[in-house]
Amino acid sequence: MDWAQHRREAHALGRMQEFLKQIVYGGNDGIVTTFAIVAGFAGAAADGVAAIGGVAVLVFGLANLFADAVSMGLGEFLSGRAQHDLYHARRQMELNEIAVNPDHERDELEVILKQRGLGNADARATADIMVHHPSIMADLMMTYEFGMHDPAEDNPAINGLFTFASFVTFGAVPLVPYFLFAPSDGVFWSSVACTFGALSALGLLRWRTTRENVWRAVGETVTVGAICAVVAYGVGVLVSG
Repeated sequence: MDWAQHRREAHALGRMQEFLKQIVYGGNDGIVTTFAIVAGFAGAAADGVAAIGGVAVLVFGLANLFADAVSMGLGEFLSGRAQHDLYHARRQMELNEIAVNPDHERDELEVILKQRGLGNADARATADIMVHHPSIMADLMMTYEFGMHDPAEDNPAINGLFTFASFVTFGAVPLVPYFLFAPSDGVFWSSVACTFGALSALGLLRWRTTRENVWRAVGETVTVGAICAVVAYGVGVLVSG
């Protein structure tokens, strides 16, 4: 593999990792949310799925799909903006504390560095240097004292769009059989198969991006979706009496 190809592949993997949270979160929620409509209808049908018109499943499914997708996308956007605001407000407070009481902040950093594994002399020397560089010191304190990371590279609008797109793309899969065939018990089970196929694909995407154990990545994704699907179907059965 030449260097240019390696850089292209590394960049592509990096971009996928950057938005993995939005893709998995939006995709899983989209699949489960839409299949909940299908499973709820199926569970409530006393005479089988054929008793429910396919149009009803599609109308409720699509309405729920796009309404929730917009809600999820906007929620991701707003939470990202809130995270940005919180980080910068907390960091400014830290800068003010360093300016007003540098000795106290220096001592705090020294303790933190010792907890992170530095020896006494190294921690003391590093803290002495950092107190003269308030911006860097504030960044260290934000990370090690408050567990907050600089969200400067995160774009709330892009994150929201990825969440929306993933929700719609994966969430539409359980409805595909109802677009293609007349409603019947067979179509419902086709939707079940499509749902688990989509969950498996999402798990494989997670595995491809994180390189964790493939069985864990796929198994966890499918298990979470299966639990939600069973609950939705069970509620439909209970409501139908």
